[in-house]
Amino acid sequence: MDAVLSTLSQYRLIPILVMQRVEDVYPVGEALLEGGLPVAEITFRSEVAAAAIAEWVQHFPDMLVGAGTVLTVQQAEAAHRAGAQFIVSPGFSATVAEYCRRAAVRYFPGVATATEIQMALEKNLDIVKFFPSEASGGIKTIRALSNPFPQVRFIPTGGITADNVADYLSLSQVLACGGSWMVRESLIQEGRFDLIRERVQQAVEAAKAVDQ
Repeated sequence: MDAVLSTLSQYRLIPILVMQRVEDVYPVGEALLEGGLPVAEITFRSEVAAAAIAEWVQHFPDMLVGAGTVLTVQQAEAAHRAGAQFIVSPGFSATVAEYCRRAAVRYFPGVATATEIQMALEKNLDIVKFFPSEASGGIKTIRALSNPFPQVRFIPTGGITADNVADYLSLSQVLACGGSWMVRESLIQEGRFDLIRERVQQAVEAAKAVDQ
């Protein structure tokens, strides 16, 4: 098991961040660490995504940092050059999958159907982002898809909250859950790093309770 899977298997949470200012990297990273979660996914939903990843890697070299909302090979290349250890897409991209294979970086494509899972498996990808999870049937759909695809592990994202994350994590088919409820963009912009730390700590405690 590589470092990415080892960390995700241990903490089972991926906080999804939209960073609008590089200078917010340090206080957000500190809040995550103080909350007990050395994992972050920085999305390409802002112009400073690659710069934020590079800054994150410099300040927090021991944290697991990935890139999310990666739609193109160019974004995947920028993320990888910045130091991202994994790449996440909202859907499946054969070209991004091929780039990640050549670059030896973990790729978690987004899927919502059996057809998309088969496309991922054809690229030897058996860990997928299930997105948008709640809108696509949530736990019931994951269980249904696991019948024909027992080898697949899911990272549900989209509609995951403090109220349902434990239910998702209780599924054996779920590797980890991704979500922005811990690190809302508005909280970052308002400097509510104390509340981010609190939400992260609560999520970590919920994940630990499931695994006990």
